[in-house]
Amino acid sequence: MNSWLRAYGSVPLCILLCCVVPAVCAEQAYSAGDVCWSPSITSCTECLRRGPNCAWCFEEDFLDEAGPSQRCDLPVNLLRRGCGPEFMEQSEVKVEVNTTVGSTQVSPRDISITLRPGSEASIIVAVKQLELYPVDLYYLVDVSASMQENLDHLKTVGVALSLRMTEHSSDLWLGFGSFVDKPVSPYINVHPSKISNPCSDYEIRCRPAHGFHHVLSMTGNMSEFTRVIKRQRISGNMDTPEGGLDAMLQAMVCQRAVGWRPEAKRLLLLMTDQPSHLALDSRLAGIVTPHDGRCHLENNVYTGSTKMDHPTVGQLSDKLLENNIYSIFAVEKQQYHWYQELVRMLPGSYLGKLGLFQAPNLIELVVDTYKRLLSEVAVSVSVDDKAVSRYWVSVSPLCPHGSTAKDQSCTGVQPNQTVYFNITIGMRSCPDDGEDEDVTVLVRPVGYNESTVVRIHSKCRCSCGPTKRCHDDDGQSQCTVAAQGSTNQGLMSDSNRKCRVEGSDSDCSGRGVCVCGRCACEQSRLGRVYGKHCEIDDFSCPYEGGLTCGGRGACVSGECVCEDGWMGDSCGCPVSTASCQSSSGLLCSGRGRCVCGRCVCDDHRASGDFCERCPTCQSTCQSYWKCVNCHLSHGLTQKETGHCNKTCVPLVGYMDDVSGQSGGMWVQCMYISNDSCRYRFQTSSQSGQTQLHISRRPECASSSRLVGTFLGVCALTLLCGLVVVAVSRLLLQKRDRSPGGAAVEDRGYHCTGKDLSYIPTTNEKTVTYRRDRPPDRPMELHIQVPKMALGDPWQC
Repeated sequence: MNSWLRAYGSVPLCILLCCVVPAVCAEQAYSAGDVCWSPSITSCTECLRRGPNCAWCFEEDFLDEAGPSQRCDLPVNLLRRGCGPEFMEQSEVKVEVNTTVGSTQVSPRDISITLRPGSEASIIVAVKQLELYPVDLYYLVDVSASMQENLDHLKTVGVALSLRMTEHSSDLWLGFGSFVDKPVSPYINVHPSKISNPCSDYEIRCRPAHGFHHVLSMTGNMSEFTRVIKRQRISGNMDTPEGGLDAMLQAMVCQRAVGWRPEAKRLLLLMTDQPSHLALDSRLAGIVTPHDGRCHLENNVYTGSTKMDHPTVGQLSDKLLENNIYSIFAVEKQQYHWYQELVRMLPGSYLGKLGLFQAPNLIELVVDTYKRLLSEVAVSVSVDDKAVSRYWVSVSPLCPHGSTAKDQSCTGVQPNQTVYFNITIGMRSCPDDGEDEDVTVLVRPVGYNESTVVRIHSKCRCSCGPTKRCHDDDGQSQCTVAAQGSTNQGLMSDSNRKCRVEGSDSDCSGRGVCVCGRCACEQSRLGRVYGKHCEIDDFSCPYEGGLTCGGRGACVSGECVCEDGWMGDSCGCPVSTASCQSSSGLLCSGRGRCVCGRCVCDDHRASGDFCERCPTCQSTCQSYWKCVNCHLSHGLTQKETGHCNKTCVPLVGYMDDVSGQSGGMWVQCMYISNDSCRYRFQTSSQSGQTQLHISRRPECASSSRLVGTFLGVCALTLLCGLVVVAVSRLLLQKRDRSPGGAAVEDRGYHCTGKDLSYIPTTNEKTVTYRRDRPPDRPMELHIQVPKMALGDPWQC
């Protein structure tokens, strides 16, 4: 193992690139201020977790009179205070490269890194682009009925493509597989006649539907490839999407059956004219088991098609990287946009749009894609799942001359050019158990069969030199470290008790360390911590408006001591209730309480700043009727007032005349008792106290007066009725008289003020009446009624 770098408390990237003077790096490391020292730090492990620049001095006699927290500081501060560099435990970052592992395209192949929480390290991975790679190309073809014509065009592709690829590859091998869809309902017709021959309606013999059928393993014999293609027949299914992604995963992971060569560039060409089913689509068929990402071929037929769901896009992405495969999608124009969205999520993938899968078009698609994929170099970095949340990674490409950087890749790379990737790995935190751990990070150039393995050893515990003694002793102070025996242990226990508030189980209120029976309080940038047990500070009081105690008090022992006229936890409440006085002079209109300068309505029906709005509430007078009634029932005597405490205000007085006290502070009211007597009373609410004055002099009416009033009203009502009847009769008689005073005789019809057009017309008719007479001669009576023309006025 050869060491590439040794970090001395500095930034690893500076040392790795050899572009920063060590003194400058050291100056940057020590410019962070006193971020390491804290009285709460009692062990080496806690110290190094404060940050990558912190160090712990484990020298035995270092600062005998100081507590353990003094051992944690920046290295420059510890050196100045007398700690030798050989007695310092600090966040040293190491990067070592194993040069014994050879490589052709990717270097280095094996790297070891030592990190502590908060530290980071940078490495350089070089990827060289070669020329004339061996190429493995696997055709994965949709053989549904709509692909019949496209399947015929493949018969002449093999030999022509082999000849064309000789310009770019030294060795081309081809393989072939077919797919349709999952052979279950509703994807296919499950009638027995349709299962064996999906094309029976068209009197054509088709092969049964299948999820994936591996037909031809990788071979350099182009004649064999052409012969296999000519034997292929179409199949059929019911729905539009096909099972292309399901078959694609099997073609990637079944490496032994397909025959992928480890040294070759691997291309997977998927040909279809329809979109593909995605994960969860199989629930339509009752298949709910997620895909396990493994190979399930028996006799070259995919047996998991009816048992597992379609793979997720994330599974496809992982398997492409894991198996170093480029994917090419050759699709019809109508499906181009669907696959365009899919290709964006699959690394090392390319999309081609073709009208017909004719041989020249397919050859150009494969050649152009191969050239384009080789000219783009990108890397993918993956961290162990168990530790992915505790590490972060950044990638910066350094592209060769003539190429351009794009995100985390370089495009336009020519053969024999090298792309460098600066990869920085940082550690956020240790595992929950605080133990050291080993994590593997893989750096995979997309489409390459070589990769870089980065082995990270995280140090979460301190070794503290060859003696393995850090002199922290679980937080014991220096005056008790040297103590031994049961007597000294008892002294240590007594010393710790002196640092605790009675009833507490933590030293110095959790804000300091116990040093020889006395608390050394924590230093805080927020303010001062003091007191015998570090229980007092000047910054932990409530804030209001960004100010401690609202700027209207002082913070003493964690509580606000308010100025005159203010109260509350944050001194935000005025003592005066003047802001709660309504326009009537009542406190919160008599319906609430003044809390922190604002009215809080006791009645949920009341609202407003002064509880003045309450449409469904009783009036102020009505709210005291029960109280007045109670006092009346006890004879308005002061000795009996105690019986009305539950229904009355505390201050009730009796007066001979309450009308004499008037003004804005008093509300005049009236109460009518059961004996129809009226009692006047008045209320007032001042400074939160409600007063009630009841008049001793009722206003009562005699019973004889009431009877007279009732009889008078009845007589007046009867008289008014008689007058109305007489007037009505006179008016009717006057209307029946003619203007001359004579009565109008009844002559058949009377003209009224109605519209004359409503009077019906008559028809001319002759009526003959015969009456028996003496036999000498009969007598006939003729009556003629003339017909009135329509529209003539009716004459009266």
